[in-house]
This record gives sequence, structure tokens and C-alpha cells, in this order.
Amino acid sequence: MTVETFTPKQTTTLDIPVKTLEANSTSIPSTGNRIGFVSLGCPKNLVDSERILTQLRTEGYDVTNSYDDADLVIVNTCGFIDSAVQESLETIGEALAANGKVLVTGCLGVKKDEIVELHPNVLGVTGPHAYDEVLKQVHLHVEKPKHNPLMDLVPDHGIKLTPKHYAYLKISEGCNHRCTFCIIPSMRGDLDSRPIGDVLGEAQRLVNAGVKELLVISQDTSAYGVDVKHKTAFWDGMPVKTHMQQLCEELAKQGVWVRLHYVYPYPHVDDIIPLMAEGKILPYLDIPFQHANKRILKLMKRPGSSDKVLERIAKWREICPELVIRSTFIVGFPGETEEEFEELLDFLEEAQLDRVGCFKYSPVEGAKANDLPDHVPEDVMEDRLQRFMALQAQISADKLQARIGQEYLILIDEVNTEGAIGRSYMDAPEIDGKVYLTDEFDVQPGDQVWVQIIHADEHDVWGVKVEDEDE
Repeated sequence: MTVETFTPKQTTTLDIPVKTLEANSTSIPSTGNRIGFVSLGCPKNLVDSERILTQLRTEGYDVTNSYDDADLVIVNTCGFIDSAVQESLETIGEALAANGKVLVTGCLGVKKDEIVELHPNVLGVTGPHAYDEVLKQVHLHVEKPKHNPLMDLVPDHGIKLTPKHYAYLKISEGCNHRCTFCIIPSMRGDLDSRPIGDVLGEAQRLVNAGVKELLVISQDTSAYGVDVKHKTAFWDGMPVKTHMQQLCEELAKQGVWVRLHYVYPYPHVDDIIPLMAEGKILPYLDIPFQHANKRILKLMKRPGSSDKVLERIAKWREICPELVIRSTFIVGFPGETEEEFEELLDFLEEAQLDRVGCFKYSPVEGAKANDLPDHVPEDVMEDRLQRFMALQAQISADKLQARIGQEYLILIDEVNTEGAIGRSYMDAPEIDGKVYLTDEFDVQPGDQVWVQIIHADEHDVWGVKVEDEDE
């Protein structure tokens, strides 16, 4: 059960074990159409990277994890908060220094002037999910290769930057909310739901390729289909509404783990809980509550109040006792008083959330919250962050201790020299805790095994493999 401050997602390349592009003194001579790729930011950005890479491979381009091997480098940037902007700008500079030919895309791409001012030698800049524009720019600078489509095969589920056994399934772009601390709508636009047939078709291809877990992502998963008035489409010969509940019901038929991220607590979320209780989708909700005080939520332009949220959480847990709730919060929002912060701590104590992330308010350029009065001093924000984390760490430790002796189905992510590492239904990859199986080597990534928990700390648990009673 993790408690973490917000940091930008690590850099990812086509080779999963490699976290960033590197200069390589023993690089292989270029074939003339080799592309290096750096992906920064959240899973939504990662999906954009996967789509660009899929198209590149479809057209016959090679992809490399070395700056030296590349004929051109693409940097898919993040611009959510200042630290993410800084990391993106530094990565662009690193790519220019190591390679010299760099295209920039992603969320920070909407600030083209800022990028070009600092890095005038970039070859081009595009915004988020600008797949066609990126390919057009690649064609201008690296000749489109002649290839035999029967030789250079791309899997029908596309190129994935995640391990083979799990994948992110993005169901929409953009967001209709106007939270005062966020500039995502100005970068990615308003809600734009993908056709439900396209989403379900991609899910099926992923499962056919061996994916064991689908992580449903968007900027606002609960709003899926609102922009198209939940129109009815057809999938596998049957009518299906473009709606969150029907999407979940159809995904449940794939027979794999389905995990929901970035869910706003709209009333219809109540209808999803019975699906979790019935074992159709994972009993896991990722809901960014952000705060508990009504005045601060109003300043944030966020829905909800702590009393109603607590009532709904209690109701959800009555229906589905196994439910795990992850959330994120901001401390030090402009104008936040000590009393209002204490109210947030009280909420945390009563809500007993399973997974919690927290970060200090960051004045992102262009966010309306920057104009609010009474910004909280840095030292006060840091103090509140530490107090928040200490409380949640204790809650996490207590909840994990209660797991000792229980058995869970574990999805194996990794096997190293010390044993296997996996996750239960309670753990989303990279952001939540892990299940360690010390000295267990008779498994492979993607395997699912039953495990009894024998030890826990405030973040992770340790277990031993047990036989499935159904076997």
C-alpha cells in the first residue's frame, strides 16, 4: 500500500528493460531508417507512444534504444506540472546533444514557442495524440523505408511498451472538467470518446496476444460516452452503448483482469460496484478525490464533499467488502488553512483508503489556481505533506497486516535472482505495492498463482505459493 509524492513517469523505450535512450559507443551502423523513442509522463502518454511506434514499425522503420544508433529521436513529452516540464525540456536537450536530430511531441508540445526558445535546433514540435503529424514529420527527415510487409510483421495488437501480460486500454481523449490546478484540457482538448467497437476490438486483440490484465485509462473514465450521448454501436453483432457500465460488462467477458483508473465519483459509478462484487471486474477503483474540505474543493472546481464521499465509500464496501480504493490528494492548495488541512487528515483517517498518492500544489503555467490569493509557503506545504504521508503510512501498514494469513491470486511481473515479484488485484503496476515470493523460481512473468501472505510492511507484502484448491 503505497504512499508516494507525484513524480513524472519514468522514460520508456521499446525494449522494456531499458528505461531511457543512451549513447552507445558500440552502436550498430545505421540502416538509414532507425528511430529512437523516449516516452515521458502518464500511462495515457504511454499509449500515444505505443500508437506512434506501431505506425512506425508498420511502415518498416526500425526502433532502437540507443541515441547513437538512431537516425532521428522522438521525445514524447509531459507537461502536467513544473517538474514534468523540466524533465521534458532536459530530455530534449539530452537527445539533441547525443543525436542532433530530434522531433518533439506530447503535452508539452502545445508550448512550442517555449520549446523552440530553449532548443532552437529541434526539427519539429507537435501536441498530444498527434499521430499523423508525427509521422509526416518523420517522413520529412528520415526516408520512408521500402520493406516487405510479409517480412516486417507487426502484431495486430500493435507495439506495446508494457510487459506482454498487461496493457493500458485508453478509452477516450481529453476532459470536460476545468479544475483550476490543471491544464490538461488546454493540452488534450475536451472529452473525445473512442467508438466502443474500437475499444472492445483492441481489448480482444490484446487478450488474444496473451495479455492477462487490461488497465482502463482516460482523463475521466466515468464520462466515457457523454460526448456522443452514449450512442449505441455494435460489437460482435450485438448492440452496445458507449457507456462506462456496458463497457465494463463487455470487457468482463474477455476473461482477464480489468482494472479501472481515473474514475470520477459520478452517481453511475454505484452501478459498477456489483460487477466487482460478482468478480466480473477487479474490485479496484482509482478515484482522484484531491481534497476533503468543501471550500478548497470549490476553489479547485472539483465535485463532491467529504460527507457524501464517506457515505458512498461505506455503501460500496457493504456491497463489495473486497473493494480497494486508490486516490490522490493535493496539499498546500492556495488558501488552504491549517484547519482545512486537518479536515483532510480527518477524512483520511475515516475513509481508510488502501492506496494514496499525495503531492504539493505546483503552480503550473496557465492554471487558473495561480491567480488565487494566499499561496501556502513551501515549508508549510512540505510539513503538511510529511504529516499526510505519515498518517497514510500507518493506515497502510495496519491494512496490510490484516492481509497476513489470507490467500490471493497473484499475477507474476518479474523473476530475478531473489525470487518472483507479482501483484494482487489490490495492486496496479508501478504505482501500488508488490507481492514478493522469495526463493520462488518456478514461475514466469504472466503466470497467475495462488499465494498466502506471510509478512507485510507499510507498502508491500511477502508470500508463499500455495496450490489452487480448484486444481
